[in-house]
Amino acid sequence: MFFEIPQNLILMTVGAFLLGWLLSSLSASLGSKAKARKRDPRDDRIRSLEAEHRIAKGDADSLKETVVGLEAQLEEASDGIEKRDNVITHQQGKIDKLNSDLKDSVMKTRELRSELSERATENLKSEVKLREVETELEVAQASTDMIATGVLDYALAPEAQDDEEGAEPLLDEADMTKTAT
Repeated sequence: MFFEIPQNLILMTVGAFLLGWLLSSLSASLGSKAKARKRDPRDDRIRSLEAEHRIAKGDADSLKETVVGLEAQLEEASDGIEKRDNVITHQQGKIDKLNSDLKDSVMKTRELRSELSERATENLKSEVKLREVETELEVAQASTDMIATGVLDYALAPEAQDDEEGAEPLLDEADMTKTAT
């Protein structure tokens, strides 16, 4: 090669290099242990805060997703409540209308019942009057029949003079209805 180096020198150089590396590794490991013992507590606090910050960011992201889902559910619930309120309002309007119709119907029914009662009373009165008229007509018919047959001829009867003086008649109404039938 370009120049010749004795083999001893190469071995010594390699040995010195290895010895230096070994000593530096040993020194670094001992120094890091001592450095770890002498660590600043603010560094630990910073590391713990950074870890907490990462955890809080992850929690915040998951909570944002949860909030978005809950807002969607709230909107759906609000729409459902609004629809139910509209239905309830509509139903309440129908109920109010039906109540007023029912009150009107009840009043009309009462009026019709009172009118029907009045008509029934009038009908009963007219039936009573009709029976009275029929009875009077039957009495008149019986009297007419008796006069026609000569049973009630007061002029021919011997007791006609007693009638004029206030005596009782020959026939009373019960006898007249019996002879008329």
